[in-house]
Amino acid sequence: MTGRLDDRIALITGIGGGMGRTAALRFAAEGARIVGCDVNEQTLAETLTLVRAAGGEIAGFAPVDLSDADAAGRWVESAAAVFGGIDILYNNASHPVFGAIDELSVESWDHGIANELNLIFYTTRVAWAHLKKSGAGVVVNIGSIAGMRGVEFMPQNVHGAAKAGVINLTQQLAVEGAPHGIRAVSISPGFVVTPATEWLLDGGDEAFRSNLARIPLGRPGRPDDIVNAAVFLASDEASWITGHNLVVDGGGTVLG
Repeated sequence: MTGRLDDRIALITGIGGGMGRTAALRFAAEGARIVGCDVNEQTLAETLTLVRAAGGEIAGFAPVDLSDADAAGRWVESAAAVFGGIDILYNNASHPVFGAIDELSVESWDHGIANELNLIFYTTRVAWAHLKKSGAGVVVNIGSIAGMRGVEFMPQNVHGAAKAGVINLTQQLAVEGAPHGIRAVSISPGFVVTPATEWLLDGGDEAFRSNLARIPLGRPGRPDDIVNAAVFLASDEASWITGHNLVVDGGGTVLG
Protein backbone atom coordinates (compact mmCIF):
# COMPACT_ATOMS: atom_id res chain seq x y z
CA MET A 1 0.00 0.00 0.00
CA THR A 2 1.36 3.39 -0.97
CA GLY A 3 1.91 5.87 1.84
CA ARG A 4 1.33 9.59 1.48
CA LEU A 5 4.95 10.30 2.50
CA ASP A 6 6.74 7.40 0.85
CA ASP A 7 10.52 7.80 0.63
CA ARG A 8 10.48 11.24 2.27
CA ILE A 9 13.11 11.94 4.89
CA ALA A 10 11.48 13.74 7.80
CA LEU A 11 13.24 15.41 10.69
CA ILE A 12 10.90 15.77 13.68
CA THR A 13 11.84 17.56 16.88
CA GLY A 14 10.56 16.62 20.33
CA ILE A 15 9.52 13.04 19.57
CA GLY A 16 9.73 11.82 23.17
CA GLY A 17 6.01 12.18 23.82
CA GLY A 18 2.77 13.99 23.06
CA MET A 19 2.35 15.39 19.57
CA GLY A 20 5.97 14.61 18.65
CA ARG A 21 5.64 10.90 19.38
CA THR A 22 2.34 10.78 17.53
CA ALA A 23 3.97 12.55 14.57
CA ALA A 24 6.85 10.07 14.46
CA LEU A 25 4.47 7.11 14.49
CA ARG A 26 2.13 8.55 11.88
CA PHE A 27 4.76 9.91 9.49
CA ALA A 28 6.56 6.57 9.59
CA ALA A 29 3.27 4.76 8.94
CA GLU A 30 2.83 6.98 5.88
CA GLY A 31 6.19 5.81 4.52
CA ALA A 32 8.56 8.54 5.70
CA ARG A 33 11.98 7.74 7.11
CA ILE A 34 12.23 9.58 10.42
CA VAL A 35 15.11 11.20 12.27
CA GLY A 36 13.99 12.61 15.59
CA CYS A 37 15.43 14.27 18.64
CA ASP A 38 14.44 15.02 22.20
CA VAL A 39 15.91 16.32 25.45
CA ASN A 40 14.99 13.06 27.20
CA GLU A 41 16.93 9.92 26.27
CA GLN A 42 14.48 7.49 27.86
CA THR A 43 11.32 8.81 26.22
CA LEU A 44 13.07 9.10 22.87
CA ALA A 45 14.15 5.46 23.13
CA GLU A 46 10.53 4.50 23.88
CA THR A 47 9.38 6.26 20.72
CA LEU A 48 12.05 4.54 18.62
CA THR A 49 10.87 1.18 19.95
CA LEU A 50 7.22 1.96 19.18
CA VAL A 51 7.93 3.12 15.63
CA ARG A 52 10.14 0.15 14.83
CA ALA A 53 7.64 -2.28 16.32
CA ALA A 54 5.04 -0.84 13.94
CA GLY A 55 7.37 -1.42 10.98
CA GLY A 56 8.65 2.14 10.63
CA GLU A 57 12.14 3.33 9.88
CA ILE A 58 13.54 5.77 12.44
CA ALA A 59 16.72 7.06 14.04
CA GLY A 60 16.99 9.37 17.02
CA PHE A 61 19.34 11.63 18.97
CA ALA A 62 19.14 12.61 22.64
CA PRO A 63 19.69 14.67 24.63
CA VAL A 64 19.53 17.56 22.18
CA ASP A 65 19.04 21.14 23.43
CA LEU A 66 17.60 22.91 20.42
CA SER A 67 17.70 26.27 22.21
CA ASP A 68 21.47 26.11 21.76
CA ALA A 69 22.27 27.18 18.20
CA ASP A 70 25.38 25.01 17.91
CA ALA A 71 23.63 21.93 19.31
CA ALA A 72 20.66 22.44 17.00
CA GLY A 73 22.94 22.80 14.00
CA ARG A 74 24.93 19.69 14.88
CA TRP A 75 21.73 17.69 15.21
CA VAL A 76 20.40 18.81 11.83
CA GLU A 77 23.65 17.93 10.06
CA SER A 78 23.88 14.57 11.84
CA ALA A 79 20.24 13.85 11.07
CA ALA A 80 20.67 14.74 7.40
CA ALA A 81 23.55 12.27 7.17
CA VAL A 82 21.48 9.33 8.46
CA PHE A 83 19.40 8.84 5.31
CA GLY A 84 21.19 11.26 3.00
CA GLY A 85 19.11 14.44 3.04
CA ILE A 86 16.05 16.26 4.34
CA ASP A 87 12.66 16.50 2.64
CA ILE A 88 10.52 17.54 5.63
CA LEU A 89 11.46 19.54 8.70
CA TYR A 90 8.75 19.26 11.36
CA ASN A 91 9.47 21.82 14.09
CA ASN A 92 7.35 20.40 16.89
CA ALA A 93 9.48 20.84 20.00
CA SER A 94 8.87 23.69 22.43
CA HIS A 95 9.01 24.48 26.13
CA PRO A 96 6.52 27.22 26.99
CA VAL A 97 6.75 29.64 29.89
CA PHE A 98 3.73 31.39 31.39
CA GLY A 99 3.44 34.44 33.62
CA ALA A 100 1.74 37.79 34.04
CA ILE A 101 3.59 40.74 32.55
CA ASP A 102 4.38 42.23 35.98
CA GLU A 103 5.61 38.89 37.33
CA LEU A 104 7.49 37.44 34.36
CA SER A 105 11.24 37.70 34.82
CA VAL A 106 13.64 38.65 32.05
CA GLU A 107 15.21 35.20 32.41
CA SER A 108 11.83 33.52 31.92
CA TRP A 109 11.12 35.70 28.87
CA ASP A 110 14.48 34.80 27.34
CA HIS A 111 13.89 31.11 28.08
CA GLY A 112 10.48 31.19 26.39
CA ILE A 113 11.72 32.93 23.27
CA ALA A 114 14.72 30.60 23.05
CA ASN A 115 12.61 27.45 23.45
CA GLU A 116 9.64 28.39 21.26
CA LEU A 117 10.97 30.70 18.54
CA ASN A 118 14.76 30.67 18.39
CA LEU A 119 14.97 26.89 18.17
CA ILE A 120 12.90 26.96 14.96
CA PHE A 121 15.26 29.50 13.44
CA TYR A 122 18.27 27.46 14.52
CA THR A 123 17.08 24.21 12.95
CA THR A 124 15.63 25.74 9.81
CA ARG A 125 18.65 27.85 8.90
CA VAL A 126 20.87 24.75 8.90
CA ALA A 127 18.30 22.52 7.21
CA TRP A 128 17.70 25.08 4.44
CA ALA A 129 20.52 23.92 2.17
CA HIS A 130 19.29 20.32 2.42
CA LEU A 131 15.71 21.38 1.71
CA LYS A 132 16.93 23.21 -1.39
CA LYS A 133 18.59 20.03 -2.61
CA SER A 134 15.35 18.13 -2.08
CA GLY A 135 13.63 20.32 -4.67
CA ALA A 136 10.30 19.78 -2.91
CA GLY A 137 11.13 20.47 0.71
CA VAL A 138 8.52 21.25 3.35
CA VAL A 139 8.84 23.05 6.68
CA VAL A 140 6.00 22.37 9.13
CA ASN A 141 6.05 24.66 12.18
CA ILE A 142 3.82 24.34 15.23
CA GLY A 143 2.33 27.69 16.17
CA SER A 144 -0.59 28.29 18.52
CA ILE A 145 -3.84 30.18 18.70
CA ALA A 146 -2.05 32.12 21.46
CA GLY A 147 0.02 33.68 18.67
CA MET A 148 -3.14 35.06 17.10
CA ARG A 149 -5.08 36.50 20.06
CA GLY A 150 -4.97 37.33 23.74
CA VAL A 151 -5.84 34.50 26.07
CA GLU A 152 -7.95 35.20 29.14
CA PHE A 153 -7.52 31.99 31.11
CA MET A 154 -3.71 31.98 31.44
CA PRO A 155 -1.10 34.76 31.14
CA GLN A 156 0.66 33.89 27.88
CA ASN A 157 2.85 36.91 27.21
CA VAL A 158 6.02 35.17 26.11
CA HIS A 159 4.23 32.08 24.74
CA GLY A 160 1.93 34.19 22.58
CA ALA A 161 4.71 36.48 21.39
CA ALA A 162 6.94 33.54 20.47
CA LYS A 163 4.18 31.73 18.59
CA ALA A 164 3.23 34.91 16.73
CA GLY A 165 6.86 35.01 15.68
CA VAL A 166 6.65 31.40 14.50
CA ILE A 167 3.63 32.20 12.35
CA ASN A 168 5.28 35.23 10.77
CA LEU A 169 8.59 33.43 10.28
CA THR A 170 6.68 30.71 8.44
CA GLN A 171 5.25 33.30 6.06
CA GLN A 172 8.69 34.67 5.33
CA LEU A 173 10.11 31.19 4.80
CA ALA A 174 7.34 30.56 2.27
CA VAL A 175 8.38 33.60 0.27
CA GLU A 176 12.09 32.80 0.38
CA GLY A 177 11.59 29.09 -0.19
CA ALA A 178 9.24 29.22 -3.17
CA PRO A 179 11.96 29.74 -5.80
CA HIS A 180 13.65 26.59 -4.51
CA GLY A 181 10.52 24.45 -4.39
CA ILE A 182 10.32 24.72 -0.59
CA ARG A 183 6.92 25.12 1.05
CA ALA A 184 6.52 26.43 4.60
CA VAL A 185 3.34 26.05 6.65
CA SER A 186 2.33 26.39 10.28
CA ILE A 187 -0.35 24.72 12.37
CA SER A 188 -1.90 26.60 15.29
CA PRO A 189 -3.56 24.23 17.74
CA GLY A 190 -6.05 25.10 20.39
CA PHE A 191 -5.88 23.21 23.68
CA VAL A 192 -4.55 19.69 23.05
CA VAL A 193 -4.49 17.01 25.73
CA THR A 194 -0.96 15.62 26.09
CA PRO A 195 0.97 14.24 29.09
CA ALA A 196 2.17 17.80 29.72
CA THR A 197 -1.29 19.40 29.67
CA GLU A 198 -3.76 16.77 30.87
CA TRP A 199 -3.53 18.02 34.48
CA LEU A 200 -5.45 21.11 33.38
CA LEU A 201 -8.57 19.04 32.72
CA ASP A 202 -9.00 18.55 36.46
CA GLY A 203 -6.76 21.29 37.84
CA GLY A 204 -7.57 24.20 35.56
CA ASP A 205 -9.42 27.19 36.97
CA GLU A 206 -12.94 28.30 36.10
CA ALA A 207 -11.74 30.53 33.26
CA PHE A 208 -9.98 27.57 31.65
CA ARG A 209 -13.00 25.27 32.05
CA SER A 210 -15.26 27.94 30.59
CA ASN A 211 -12.94 28.27 27.61
CA LEU A 212 -13.08 24.52 26.95
CA ALA A 213 -16.87 24.55 27.26
CA ARG A 214 -17.07 27.14 24.47
CA ILE A 215 -15.38 24.92 21.86
CA PRO A 216 -18.09 24.40 19.21
CA LEU A 217 -17.08 20.79 18.48
CA GLY A 218 -17.43 20.00 22.15
CA ARG A 219 -14.06 18.54 23.13
CA PRO A 220 -10.39 19.45 23.55
CA GLY A 221 -7.91 18.42 20.91
CA ARG A 222 -5.92 15.21 20.67
CA PRO A 223 -2.41 14.82 19.24
CA ASP A 224 -3.88 12.98 16.24
CA ASP A 225 -5.93 16.06 15.36
CA ILE A 226 -2.76 18.08 14.88
CA VAL A 227 -0.72 15.35 13.24
CA ASN A 228 -3.50 14.59 10.74
CA ALA A 229 -3.20 18.18 9.56
CA ALA A 230 0.59 17.91 9.43
CA VAL A 231 0.49 14.78 7.28
CA PHE A 232 -1.74 16.52 4.77
CA LEU A 233 0.37 19.70 4.69
CA ALA A 234 3.61 17.75 4.30
CA SER A 235 2.22 15.61 1.48
CA ASP A 236 1.90 16.29 -2.24
CA GLU A 237 -1.83 16.77 -1.68
CA ALA A 238 -0.90 20.21 -0.34
CA SER A 239 1.55 21.05 -3.12
CA TRP A 240 -0.12 24.44 -3.77
CA ILE A 241 -0.29 25.46 -0.12
CA THR A 242 2.47 27.56 1.39
CA GLY A 243 2.68 30.42 3.85
CA HIS A 244 -0.57 29.29 5.43
CA ASN A 245 -1.30 29.05 9.16
CA LEU A 246 -3.87 26.29 9.67
CA VAL A 247 -5.90 26.70 12.87
CA VAL A 248 -6.89 23.35 14.40
CA ASP A 249 -8.92 24.16 17.50
CA GLY A 250 -12.40 22.64 17.27
CA GLY A 251 -13.74 26.02 16.20
CA GLY A 252 -12.77 27.83 19.38
CA THR A 253 -11.37 30.93 17.68
CA VAL A 254 -14.57 31.33 15.69
CA LEU A 255 -16.16 32.61 18.89
CA GLY A 256 -13.32 35.07 19.56
